[in-house]
Amino acid sequence: MGKNRRTADRKTDHLRIVLDEKVNSSLSNGFEKYRFIHQALPEIDFAQIETKSNFLKKTLDYPILISSMTGGTPETAKINHCLAKVAQKYGIAMGVGSQRIGIEDSTRMYSFNVRKLAPDILLFANLGAVQLNYSHSTEQCQKAVDEIEANALFLHLNPLQEALQPEGNTNFSGLLKKIELVCKTLSIPVFIKEVGWGISEKTASLLVSAGIAGIDVAGAGGTSWSEVEKYRIKDPVYFHVASAFHDWGIPTADSIIQVKKAAPTLSVIASGGITNGIEIAKSIALGSSMAGLAARFIRAASISFDETENILKELILQLKICMFAIGAKNIHDLKNIRIIRE
Repeated sequence: MGKNRRTADRKTDHLRIVLDEKVNSSLSNGFEKYRFIHQALPEIDFAQIETKSNFLKKTLDYPILISSMTGGTPETAKINHCLAKVAQKYGIAMGVGSQRIGIEDSTRMYSFNVRKLAPDILLFANLGAVQLNYSHSTEQCQKAVDEIEANALFLHLNPLQEALQPEGNTNFSGLLKKIELVCKTLSIPVFIKEVGWGISEKTASLLVSAGIAGIDVAGAGGTSWSEVEKYRIKDPVYFHVASAFHDWGIPTADSIIQVKKAAPTLSVIASGGITNGIEIAKSIALGSSMAGLAARFIRAASISFDETENILKELILQLKICMFAIGAKNIHDLKNIRIIRE
């Protein structure tokens, strides 16, 4: 129980720091380098713009994912429940935070179990891939999925974060073969996601060889977990070590390009510093199927359902107006629209 208590304390720390401190990467997400061509005569009716798409045999009303971040404590349970209600109302996807604490202490799994509140959504379970070298096996991966009735599993990669945590797990050797085994064994699709530093072309190629179903690039430009961990560190040496990584990583837009170069047909989710509907549209034009946001939703959900709903309404309206102004009447058009790198 001591280990679980420490894990719960870490999750509480993470949530507090994300809500209260300035922990964004000093890098941009890279989308400012790309521009759409404005169409003064779009020849479409704004009222007829269609944002529905299909992903993993689920219909999404909007190509938006509430990205994985939290769970494991009573406070995070309230946030996850709020996010699930919004996801259900608007027909968008959702991922929960790392379920490791729920696997190790079943009394905490309730904080991730949102299916009763969101029976129809596309839902991602989540575990740290490095745990396959420690306490987890394919059995625990399947349990994470089954416990919350998820449609897919995120295995997240976070070597830099683990290296900066005093309690971090840093043995990433031989992990690819274990990821491959999970992909072959589980009954649902397995996606790989970073946590804020992006996926490179080389890493994407390795992961494709392991049989993954898709990648969430989770690039640089949003929450930097080296900055988050910095606020937890009491050792002044490690504090300065963490500070040096404030501009580390592959910007989200660049990571999408690299992953699509390695695997043109692979399903890609864009996340990492996305702030508005125009960037969601840009991510889709660059090759992703949907875009995820985490911290912005977490902050809103910590306040109220209405605050969270307003964030989503804002994103949707920005996305639709952007599509209108570039002459994209649906998501298929958006995927094929011309976008210019400046």
